[in-house]
Amino acid sequence: MTNQEDKKISGEKILVTGAAGFIGFHLCDILIKRGHKVIGVDNINDYYDINLKYSRLNLLGVNRKEASVYNELCQSKQYQNFAFVKMNIEDRENLPELFKKENFDIVCNLAAQAGVRYSLENPETYIDSNIVGYLNILECCRNFNIKHLVYASSSSVYGLNKKVPFSTKDNVDHPISIYAATKKSNELMAHTYSHLFKIPTTGLRFFTVYGPWGRPDMAMFLFTDAIINKKPIKVFNHGDMERDFTYIDDIVEGILRIIEKPIVERKENKDYYKLYNIGNNNSVKLLDFIKEIENSLEVNAKKEMLPMQPGDVERTWANVDDLIRDYDYSPNTPVRDGVRNFVDWYKSYYL
Repeated sequence: MTNQEDKKISGEKILVTGAAGFIGFHLCDILIKRGHKVIGVDNINDYYDINLKYSRLNLLGVNRKEASVYNELCQSKQYQNFAFVKMNIEDRENLPELFKKENFDIVCNLAAQAGVRYSLENPETYIDSNIVGYLNILECCRNFNIKHLVYASSSSVYGLNKKVPFSTKDNVDHPISIYAATKKSNELMAHTYSHLFKIPTTGLRFFTVYGPWGRPDMAMFLFTDAIINKKPIKVFNHGDMERDFTYIDDIVEGILRIIEKPIVERKENKDYYKLYNIGNNNSVKLLDFIKEIENSLEVNAKKEMLPMQPGDVERTWANVDDLIRDYDYSPNTPVRDGVRNFVDWYKSYYL
């Protein structure tokens, strides 16, 4: 984008929930650098290593000690247009107070209890964050005149869909995990609020996101960590799987375009509810992905071939034609480059 365009779009006040998370951290980073005023919210739960979450916040200039206190807004020491508050999005007292005080223009809700396999063991956690918390976000958007809600859905809503590539026009009435069911619920709830209260909402079905600062429960991290530590990697469905692996920069660029495009035209057309796939527009064999990690590490992995896990699917592949048409979306990071970038980050952070 040109400098002139930069000046036009800068200055929006944006709430990013899940700001200490993988995608949320990267999104905050680019929004801050684009000149937006950003408030980040995260409860910094211990689903995975909280030190990684605090390290991400540290890069955004947020002090760990200050960020550890619930419901206290702390100003970034590095960016005057960024502040952070530790908060649960299901908090029906403090979240509305934050909306009232800060007068946001746009909300990007990335806060959620993530993970398909974990949802089999801890379903209540998913309902609290992904349903109760999400409803709280919707109510705040309704009551505080939010111009646009952008929210995270997931490719997991496609369940056992056999037709590829996956399209947002496909039936998604058969989720096979609690996590997927909550994400499908989010889409339905957004549709209802868009219809009843004329709130523009845009749902994004994320496909397997990877890259530096990625989550430790994701395949990219698990494989790299195991190979470096000379442990066998667990390869499910005996390796007969494919994923639409999408590099974090491509994901964030897509979200940024959606946030920064004026919503006026949609309102004029009464097109308040939108749903998009956001992925790499390509499906990569799991064993080929592992081979790229091996190449980057210059080590051959010991593979433990295992059956398919409950809640998992054999193949994902995003049809992103709508996002290309509406936002000129262009994912262009080759898997080889993305894997190398992750491995370089892992070595610098952990070794």
